[in-house]
Amino acid sequence: MALYEHVFLARQDLAQAQVDALAEAATKIVEDNQGKVVKTETWGLRSLAYRIAKNRKAHYVMLEIDAPAGVVAELERQTQINEDVIRYMTVKVDAHEQGPSVMMRKGADRERGRGRRERDDAGSNTGFGGE
Repeated sequence: MALYEHVFLARQDLAQAQVDALAEAATKIVEDNQGKVVKTETWGLRSLAYRIAKNRKAHYVMLEIDAPAGVVAELERQTQINEDVIRYMTVKVDAHEQGPSVMMRKGADRERGRGRRERDDAGSNTGFGGE
């Protein structure tokens, strides 16, 4: 079986529970067709680079899938029909990434960096301004 990453963008006006239901529906489609969802990540509500169907933001969800090609075709067909999904993309990969994806690490790196800057600002003397 081949490895895929399937990312979809759901409308901004959906509740988180509805987005989770969309991810569960996609998982059910894959599993009903002898595939397996290895990992599901919800990246949250994020701003879009440009408006899509009157949406300025979207809920991002990624599924890592281990399934035959026919399963992906069915998943994309069902996703295309769903009016709550505004965009989707499926990519075939050589191997799934271990641990959290780059999008999930990005927030953790930002938090770690913020703590470091606060410590540096509190204890540093830059020498500017007649000190």
